[in-house]
Amino acid sequence: RRLDLAGALVASPPVLFLDEPTTGLDPRSRIELWAIIRELVAQGTTLLLTTQYLEEADQLADEILVIDSGRAIARGTAEGLKGEIGGERIELTVERHSLDQARQVVAAVAIGEVEIDPGSPRLSAPVSHGAADLRKVLVDLDAAAIAVVDIGLRRPTLDDVFLTLTGTHVTADGPPEAPT
Repeated sequence: RRLDLAGALVASPPVLFLDEPTTGLDPRSRIELWAIIRELVAQGTTLLLTTQYLEEADQLADEILVIDSGRAIARGTAEGLKGEIGGERIELTVERHSLDQARQVVAAVAIGEVEIDPGSPRLSAPVSHGAADLRKVLVDLDAAAIAVVDIGLRRPTLDDVFLTLTGTHVTADGPPEAPT
């Protein structure tokens, strides 16, 4: 991949097309290649990137065009596209015996349904005030003596954007399912 990129850069092109540039690279090489690409863009090269690795698009793209089944279905910045599908979620893991109590605490700040992961003591819920809601949940869980195994505030990823826009849902038991 590096050799391919080096060959393309010999002429200092004003426009560079890269198709899946990091396929097959280990994480270190991928990060190094991203740095090279950022440097090229900073020097004025226009980059057109095709990738199925949406983390790569999130890292490198100023503007993203989402294509599904050969059709453009959305266009915008990474942050803009993430904002279109909804905001942040509190994700929480507690001890199993505390799950119902934890659900009540999270429901007090949730702006939607509190979802419980079947077969595990994990739950998540959409919130509107991000870090402030997370702080409140932590205080309320502590006041209720609910032991927290893991907690976090999660923003949507471009994978979430793609799956939402294409109407595909991921199940815990298997591959993505198309809508029925």
